[in-house]
Amino acid sequence: MDASLLALPLRRVLRADDPRMVATTAAIVERLGAGQGLLFRYRPSESPDGLPGPEGAFLLCSFWLVDNLALQGRLDEAMSLYDGLCAYAGPLGLLPEQIDPQSGAFLGNYPQAFSHVGLISSGVTLARCLRQRDT
Repeated sequence: MDASLLALPLRRVLRADDPRMVATTAAIVERLGAGQGLLFRYRPSESPDGLPGPEGAFLLCSFWLVDNLALQGRLDEAMSLYDGLCAYAGPLGLLPEQIDPQSGAFLGNYPQAFSHVGLISSGVTLARCLRQRDT
């Protein structure tokens, strides 16, 4: 199981509201959820990557989850998750690559462009979905 599967609808491989993708989203949250909306990309204990050190929750994957929830019509959940993820930004408004779900410590590259691309992309997705809902 790899949370990068959440990118399938974003690449137009499968619609987010396709029952297979809805089930995949639920399975990812169940198996890779780290709490507070954070997701591990994968579990190194199940899929060893050979890299030293602990793996944190990969922030981009959580933004992909926001997109999937929004595109599945679960806008309240998506907005709540988005707000929670934005709250992780440091004093300069920057995001890391990974977050330690236990301590909240930033891990990996800082700042991380992928995390910021996810933040912007999810913001655009949410705005579009909210506009469609309200028309």
